[in-house]
Amino acid sequence: MTRLSICGVLAAGAEWVEFAVVRDTVGISDSVLSKHSRVLEDAGYLEVRKGAVGRRPRTWFRLTPKGRTAFTDHLTWLQNLAQAPDRPAPAPQDA
Repeated sequence: MTRLSICGVLAAGAEWVEFAVVRDTVGISDSVLSKHSRVLEDAGYLEVRKGAVGRRPRTWFRLTPKGRTAFTDHLTWLQNLAQAPDRPAPAPQDA
């Protein structure tokens, strides 16, 4: 659920979203966001950019096209599941 929430924030936000904004919006700790963002990055769903604002290091995230497609497909699967509770929905292709 945490990764889905992270992807939701990134899908709804601007092109690049700062680490702190994602962390605070999802309501998780730095270490949890770091762990989950690494998994999403390794899967090819998330792109990470590091830089600085003044002297302070900053990290930004954005969904890759693959990540955006996987997120959209997963939402569609969840919507189909909610609309037909008596029938099992087919599993998402690449979620």
